[in-house]
Amino acid sequence: MHELSIVMSIVDIAREYAEREQATTVDEIEIDIGCLSTVEMQAFDAAWKQGVRNTVLDGALKTINRIQGEACCSRCDEIFPIDNAYDACPACGEHFIVITKGKELRVRSLAVSY
Repeated sequence: MHELSIVMSIVDIAREYAEREQATTVDEIEIDIGCLSTVEMQAFDAAWKQGVRNTVLDGALKTINRIQGEACCSRCDEIFPIDNAYDACPACGEHFIVITKGKELRVRSLAVSY
């Protein structure tokens, strides 16, 4: 389950930020997770419950933004929404596409207390 390692990396980011800012508590965290990323959300939620225990994120309000997939066609430059990395361009049927959104996995913001 790689979701636990993702959660632990997020904990490390939050801890480093809190230490740098000399904050005592992380009150809120906002995370972007793309729908085309390999993160399985049920596993992520389960890993979150265990992974943040007794850390700076224990008790923090967590907001997850799910970023929908988007691609650009390599043939006709059509920009279109996608649900799967192997979706074809709806304009010309081309399968060579460049995914422009939906693979994100990042901490967008942290709110801390001093």
